Amino acid sequence: MFDFLSKYDDPSVLGAFWVTVQLTVFSAIGSLIWGTILAAMRVSPVPLMRGFGTAYVNIVRNIPLTVIIVFTSLGLADIFGVTMGASEDFELKYFRLAVLGLIAYTAAFVCEAIRSGINTVPVGQAEAARAIGLSFSQVLRLVVLPQAFRSVIGPLANVLIALTKNTTVAAAIGVAEAALLMKEMIENEAQTLLIGAVFAFGFVVLTLPTGLFLGWLSKRLAVKR
Repeated sequence: MFDFLSKYDDPSVLGAFWVTVQLTVFSAIGSLIWGTILAAMRVSPVPLMRGFGTAYVNIVRNIPLTVIIVFTSLGLADIFGVTMGASEDFELKYFRLAVLGLIAYTAAFVCEAIRSGINTVPVGQAEAARAIGLSFSQVLRLVVLPQAFRSVIGPLANVLIALTKNTTVAAAIGVAEAALLMKEMIENEAQTLLIGAVFAFGFVVLTLPTGLFLGWLSKRLAVKR
Protein backbone atom coordinates (compact mmCIF):
# COMPACT_ATOMS: atom_id res chain seq x y z
CA MET A 1 0.00 0.00 0.00
CA PHE A 2 2.84 2.36 0.86
CA ASP A 3 5.21 1.24 -1.90
CA PHE A 4 5.00 4.65 -3.56
CA LEU A 5 6.89 6.21 -0.64
CA SER A 6 10.07 4.31 -1.56
CA LYS A 7 10.12 5.88 -5.04
CA TYR A 8 11.03 9.29 -3.65
CA ASP A 9 14.45 9.78 -2.10
CA ASP A 10 15.47 13.29 -3.20
CA PRO A 11 13.92 14.39 -0.98
CA SER A 12 12.34 11.49 0.88
CA VAL A 13 9.25 12.00 3.02
CA LEU A 14 11.41 12.23 6.14
CA GLY A 15 13.79 14.59 4.36
CA ALA A 16 10.91 16.85 3.30
CA PHE A 17 9.55 16.97 6.84
CA TRP A 18 13.05 17.69 8.14
CA VAL A 19 13.09 20.78 5.90
CA THR A 20 9.70 21.71 7.36
CA VAL A 21 11.12 21.38 10.88
CA GLN A 22 14.10 23.56 9.95
CA LEU A 23 11.83 26.20 8.44
CA THR A 24 9.73 26.17 11.60
CA VAL A 25 12.64 26.39 14.05
CA PHE A 26 14.56 29.15 12.27
CA SER A 27 11.39 31.14 11.58
CA ALA A 28 10.17 30.72 15.17
CA ILE A 29 13.44 32.02 16.62
CA GLY A 30 13.56 34.97 14.22
CA SER A 31 9.90 35.89 14.65
CA LEU A 32 10.18 35.71 18.46
CA ILE A 33 13.10 38.16 18.40
CA TRP A 34 11.55 40.53 15.86
CA GLY A 35 8.09 40.22 17.41
CA THR A 36 9.46 41.12 20.85
CA ILE A 37 11.16 44.20 19.40
CA LEU A 38 7.90 45.21 17.70
CA ALA A 39 5.98 44.73 20.96
CA ALA A 40 8.49 46.97 22.74
CA MET A 41 7.98 49.56 20.01
CA ARG A 42 4.20 49.39 20.39
CA VAL A 43 4.37 50.24 24.10
CA SER A 44 7.25 52.69 23.71
CA PRO A 45 6.84 56.28 24.93
CA VAL A 46 8.46 57.44 21.65
CA PRO A 47 5.65 58.29 19.16
CA LEU A 48 7.74 57.43 16.07
CA MET A 49 8.58 53.94 17.32
CA ARG A 50 5.02 53.38 18.48
CA GLY A 51 3.70 54.47 15.09
CA PHE A 52 6.12 52.20 13.20
CA GLY A 53 5.20 49.19 15.31
CA THR A 54 1.47 49.80 14.89
CA ALA A 55 1.75 50.36 11.14
CA TYR A 56 3.93 47.26 10.64
CA VAL A 57 1.57 44.95 12.53
CA ASN A 58 -1.61 46.26 10.93
CA ILE A 59 -0.18 46.12 7.41
CA VAL A 60 1.75 42.84 7.50
CA ARG A 61 -0.86 40.68 9.22
CA ASN A 62 -3.44 41.74 6.60
CA ILE A 63 -1.26 40.68 3.66
CA PRO A 64 -1.62 37.02 2.60
CA LEU A 65 1.45 34.97 3.49
CA THR A 66 1.69 33.69 -0.08
CA VAL A 67 2.14 37.27 -1.33
CA ILE A 68 4.95 37.88 1.18
CA ILE A 69 6.74 34.63 0.33
CA VAL A 70 6.48 35.24 -3.42
CA PHE A 71 7.72 38.81 -2.92
CA THR A 72 10.83 37.54 -1.17
CA SER A 73 11.56 35.45 -4.27
CA LEU A 74 10.45 37.66 -7.16
CA GLY A 75 11.03 40.97 -5.41
CA LEU A 76 14.07 40.63 -3.18
CA ALA A 77 15.92 37.91 -5.09
CA ASP A 78 15.07 38.46 -8.75
CA ILE A 79 14.64 42.25 -8.84
CA PHE A 80 16.87 43.56 -6.05
CA GLY A 81 19.43 40.75 -6.17
CA VAL A 82 19.19 39.80 -2.49
CA THR A 83 20.86 36.37 -2.23
CA MET A 84 21.05 35.95 1.56
CA GLY A 85 24.69 34.87 1.23
CA ALA A 86 23.90 31.94 -1.09
CA SER A 87 24.09 33.28 -4.63
CA GLU A 88 25.30 29.97 -6.13
CA ASP A 89 23.21 27.56 -4.06
CA PHE A 90 19.63 28.10 -5.23
CA GLU A 91 18.08 25.68 -2.72
CA LEU A 92 19.79 27.39 0.20
CA LYS A 93 18.98 30.85 -1.16
CA TYR A 94 15.25 30.20 -1.46
CA PHE A 95 15.21 28.39 1.87
CA ARG A 96 16.65 31.50 3.55
CA LEU A 97 14.28 33.78 1.66
CA ALA A 98 11.35 31.64 2.80
CA VAL A 99 12.57 31.91 6.41
CA LEU A 100 12.80 35.70 5.99
CA GLY A 101 9.23 35.89 4.68
CA LEU A 102 7.90 33.66 7.46
CA ILE A 103 9.67 35.76 10.08
CA ALA A 104 8.30 39.01 8.66
CA TYR A 105 4.74 37.63 8.68
CA THR A 106 4.72 35.66 11.93
CA ALA A 107 6.41 38.43 13.94
CA ALA A 108 3.25 40.54 13.62
CA PHE A 109 1.24 37.86 15.45
CA VAL A 110 4.00 37.26 18.00
CA CYS A 111 4.04 41.01 18.67
CA GLU A 112 0.33 41.12 19.44
CA ALA A 113 0.56 38.06 21.70
CA ILE A 114 3.41 39.60 23.69
CA ARG A 115 1.69 42.99 23.84
CA SER A 116 -1.37 41.31 25.34
CA GLY A 117 0.94 39.81 27.97
CA ILE A 118 2.47 43.20 28.68
CA ASN A 119 -1.02 44.59 29.29
CA THR A 120 -1.58 41.96 32.02
CA VAL A 121 1.32 43.29 34.11
CA PRO A 122 -0.02 45.72 36.75
CA VAL A 123 0.80 49.32 35.89
CA GLY A 124 1.92 49.89 39.47
CA GLN A 125 4.90 47.58 39.00
CA ALA A 126 6.21 49.59 36.06
CA GLU A 127 5.59 52.85 37.89
CA ALA A 128 7.45 51.59 40.96
CA ALA A 129 10.38 50.53 38.79
CA ARG A 130 10.50 53.95 37.14
CA ALA A 131 10.31 55.59 40.57
CA ILE A 132 13.55 53.91 41.67
CA GLY A 133 15.34 55.24 38.62
CA LEU A 134 15.11 52.44 36.03
CA SER A 135 14.90 53.50 32.40
CA PHE A 136 12.09 52.38 30.07
CA SER A 137 14.28 49.67 28.52
CA GLN A 138 15.30 48.39 31.97
CA VAL A 139 11.70 48.31 33.17
CA LEU A 140 10.72 46.40 30.07
CA ARG A 141 13.62 43.95 30.26
CA LEU A 142 13.73 43.34 34.02
CA VAL A 143 10.13 43.76 35.18
CA VAL A 144 7.57 43.62 32.40
CA LEU A 145 8.73 41.13 29.76
CA PRO A 146 9.58 38.25 32.16
CA GLN A 147 6.00 38.33 33.46
CA ALA A 148 4.53 38.94 30.01
CA PHE A 149 6.23 35.90 28.50
CA ARG A 150 4.94 33.65 31.28
CA SER A 151 1.38 34.76 30.64
CA VAL A 152 1.43 34.30 26.85
CA ILE A 153 2.98 30.85 26.46
CA GLY A 154 -0.43 29.54 25.36
CA PRO A 155 -1.00 32.18 22.66
CA LEU A 156 2.60 31.82 21.47
CA ALA A 157 2.06 28.05 21.21
CA ASN A 158 -0.88 28.72 18.89
CA VAL A 159 1.31 31.01 16.78
CA LEU A 160 4.01 28.30 16.62
CA ILE A 161 1.51 25.66 15.50
CA ALA A 162 0.16 28.04 12.85
CA LEU A 163 3.74 28.73 11.73
CA THR A 164 4.43 25.01 11.34
CA LYS A 165 1.45 24.70 9.00
CA ASN A 166 2.29 27.96 7.22
CA THR A 167 5.66 26.55 6.14
CA THR A 168 3.77 24.75 3.37
CA VAL A 169 3.52 28.11 1.58
CA ALA A 170 7.30 27.94 1.00
CA ALA A 171 6.52 25.38 -1.71
CA ALA A 172 5.37 28.35 -3.82
CA ILE A 173 9.02 29.34 -4.36
CA GLY A 174 10.34 25.81 -4.73
CA VAL A 175 11.56 25.04 -1.22
CA ALA A 176 11.67 21.24 -0.98
CA GLU A 177 9.50 20.86 2.12
CA ALA A 178 6.60 18.51 2.79
CA ALA A 179 3.92 20.29 0.74
CA LEU A 180 6.09 20.40 -2.39
CA LEU A 181 6.79 16.66 -2.17
CA MET A 182 3.09 15.96 -1.55
CA LYS A 183 2.20 17.94 -4.69
CA GLU A 184 4.75 15.96 -6.71
CA MET A 185 3.43 12.64 -5.39
CA ILE A 186 -0.18 13.53 -6.13
CA GLU A 187 0.77 14.47 -9.70
CA ASN A 188 2.62 11.16 -10.26
CA GLU A 189 0.66 8.62 -8.21
CA ALA A 190 -2.95 7.46 -8.27
CA GLN A 191 -3.37 7.40 -4.48
CA THR A 192 -4.42 10.94 -3.65
CA LEU A 193 -6.30 10.11 -0.43
CA LEU A 194 -3.51 7.93 0.94
CA ILE A 195 -0.83 10.52 0.12
CA GLY A 196 -2.91 13.24 1.78
CA ALA A 197 -3.39 11.05 4.86
CA VAL A 198 0.37 10.39 5.14
CA PHE A 199 1.25 14.08 5.05
CA ALA A 200 -1.64 15.06 7.31
CA PHE A 201 -0.40 12.51 9.85
CA GLY A 202 3.12 13.97 9.54
CA PHE A 203 1.89 17.44 10.45
CA VAL A 204 -0.16 16.07 13.35
CA VAL A 205 3.01 14.39 14.66
CA LEU A 206 4.80 17.76 14.48
CA THR A 207 2.10 19.97 15.96
CA LEU A 208 0.19 17.86 18.51
CA PRO A 209 3.12 17.16 20.91
CA THR A 210 4.17 20.81 20.61
CA GLY A 211 0.70 22.01 21.58
CA LEU A 212 0.41 19.56 24.48
CA PHE A 213 3.85 20.38 25.87
CA LEU A 214 3.44 24.15 25.62
CA GLY A 215 -0.07 23.90 27.08
CA TRP A 216 1.35 22.06 30.09
CA LEU A 217 4.19 24.59 30.36
CA SER A 218 1.72 27.47 30.22
CA LYS A 219 -0.22 26.09 33.19
CA ARG A 220 2.95 25.35 35.15
CA LEU A 221 4.45 28.82 34.64
CA ALA A 222 1.23 30.82 34.84
CA VAL A 223 1.56 34.02 36.83
CA LYS A 224 -0.46 33.76 40.04
CA ARG A 225 -2.11 37.08 40.90
